[in-house]
Amino acid sequence: MEDPDTLTALFRQHGLKVTRQRQCIFEILYANPTHSTAESIYVIAKARMPNISLKTVYEILHSLAALGQIHQIDLGTGSARFDPDIHHHHHLVCSSCGRIENIDQDLGLLALTAAERHGFMLSHTEVIFRGLCPDCMAHRTREARDVREV
Repeated sequence: MEDPDTLTALFRQHGLKVTRQRQCIFEILYANPTHSTAESIYVIAKARMPNISLKTVYEILHSLAALGQIHQIDLGTGSARFDPDIHHHHHLVCSSCGRIENIDQDLGLLALTAAERHGFMLSHTEVIFRGLCPDCMAHRTREARDVREV
């Protein structure tokens, strides 16, 4: 993720106004390089700027995505996520708590035959691995142990 000053310059370069709200979101994303939802970013922004709206946060995030500075991704966790890590990567998603981790392994384009592609011309691959994170596995192990002891 680019720093807030670089994003400010980029917006100006593309003829976009640089508002206090935009600069606030730039700072939040730069300080928190996780797979945030618009709602979680909004909560932080609202504490800094009580008059900011969730709609404004979404508009800023979509502008950043259109400029290629973040990726909007749907990992099946219930809300769109905004990923400031724009290099090509894949994800691990915990099926219990929704924790998300990046996987930097290059899986390349999966080898599909022409028939398997159904006429699609492939440009990239997105892989989502699902399972339990270490914390959720430990929690389930403790619960199972507690049930056996009763």
